[in-house]
Amino acid sequence: MDGFRVATQRTALNLCACVFLLTALGDVLLAAAQNHAERPATQQQDQSQKPDQGQKQSDKPALSGAEGSVRPTQPPKEDFKITPREAEELFHSVDEILAFDSKHTGLPIKKEVKRKLTSRDEVVSYLTKHMKDEDVKRLQRSELVLKKFGLLPRDFDLEKLLVSLLREQVAGYYDPKTKTVNLLDWVPMEQQEPVMAHELTHALQDQTINLNRFMKKGDKDLGEMKKDPTPADIENDEIDNAREAVVEGQAEAMMLEYELAPVGRSIVDSPDLVETMESQMANGTDDSTVFRDAPIFLRESLTFPYSYGLNFVVKLMEKGGKQKAFAAVLARPPHTTRQIMQPETYLSDERIEPMRVPDFKHDFKDYVKFDIGAMGEFDVAVLIEQYAGKKAAERLYPEWRGGYYYAARPKNNSGSPLGLMYASRWSSSEKASEFAQIYAHSLEQRYKKVEQVADPAAQSSPKVDDGNRDTLKGRHAWTTEDGAVVIEEQGNTVLVSESLDAATTQTLEKEVFAAAKSE
Repeated sequence: MDGFRVATQRTALNLCACVFLLTALGDVLLAAAQNHAERPATQQQDQSQKPDQGQKQSDKPALSGAEGSVRPTQPPKEDFKITPREAEELFHSVDEILAFDSKHTGLPIKKEVKRKLTSRDEVVSYLTKHMKDEDVKRLQRSELVLKKFGLLPRDFDLEKLLVSLLREQVAGYYDPKTKTVNLLDWVPMEQQEPVMAHELTHALQDQTINLNRFMKKGDKDLGEMKKDPTPADIENDEIDNAREAVVEGQAEAMMLEYELAPVGRSIVDSPDLVETMESQMANGTDDSTVFRDAPIFLRESLTFPYSYGLNFVVKLMEKGGKQKAFAAVLARPPHTTRQIMQPETYLSDERIEPMRVPDFKHDFKDYVKFDIGAMGEFDVAVLIEQYAGKKAAERLYPEWRGGYYYAARPKNNSGSPLGLMYASRWSSSEKASEFAQIYAHSLEQRYKKVEQVADPAAQSSPKVDDGNRDTLKGRHAWTTEDGAVVIEEQGNTVLVSESLDAATTQTLEKEVFAAAKSE
């Protein structure tokens, strides 16, 4: 599924953009922090006459409209424009907020950051103009694969939604190509300050590691490779997602740090507020209608680098302070979504052996390759959430141990349904069979006509060790309007074949499970 996130990243995050949704959620947290700290704040006021009693002072720069205010949670009206005087104040505040970010991240200021005032139309024009042809192709491929998995409705227009989201959500951005932070003329000054705390973190990152070079490390399109990808290629297919989560997680941490500073709190000592932020980010605000109405996969994908990235950075701060959470992780970044979603796996240097892959060129000799990619821990989490709910996803996704997909079309029939093979590996046979059952349950939601084919070799077990979870063991087959579907579990591995001919499916079964037994 990496193709979708790469294409979206280079479309919407070609420049590192902060969104209204996140700014609004930051406002909610500030209000919560102020309510939580209301009594201590009174005590601090009483102690202000007595410096010797250890009053804690905020080091947040004193900016107009920022101290102690609860910012509006709704995006401003499209006809709103800041005044020239406000623009001048914003330009002046850049250096103060940059200094705040530098102090709290430990990332040095090496040069002045350029600043520019821009309009909403200019932003949308910039983003759409910088969407390259290869990004459009990658997006189109990803769209069809996502529809095959049922993660997007079959009549869904992905590109149209992304453009609508950009217009609804973007609230400020740092452009690593021009080294400029862009301040938006339609956003009130008091809302721009936390946005700047976010965006100027990107400026510090850029001065430390060069953001464009940092993100290009994972910019390999496996679908366009002439040679079949190796296990290492598939393992590294999530590098861009992991690095984006580091970049945005650090920036989001600084935005919240800036918001909490007036009430004497920080993200490290406010786990309840961080949790609230993550929860509300997933649901959106009342005014983020385009975002809230988007399919689960899109909502989760777009917020992944912010929500999981934030949690990742906070965990690193708890373990090793700002050095470990900022400079050190930029120097040695994670390379999978598993490491982001479970920071302890990054901290412990967990090593999972890549899954062996079949001889795609030989096995799909009668097909034309359409796309290939990793199915990482994040992808299975969303897949499970869509078909079994959030609780099931949170319980099962940590048991993921590898996965990839290959999509292709018959050589002599380009109009036929997209063929798909998907292999996944789990921590145990019980977890594998539980995932197999969830995937089987998805078929009736994805196809109009589904009929199971009797197979005397198939095994079905309705319960596992806790006596309360459905599982699917062995080999099972169905017919659909798009052709045959086979789901097979052997040991800790699950193989799915959809809309492929029987001979190809049988070849894949032999190779995938033989490789699994030899691992």
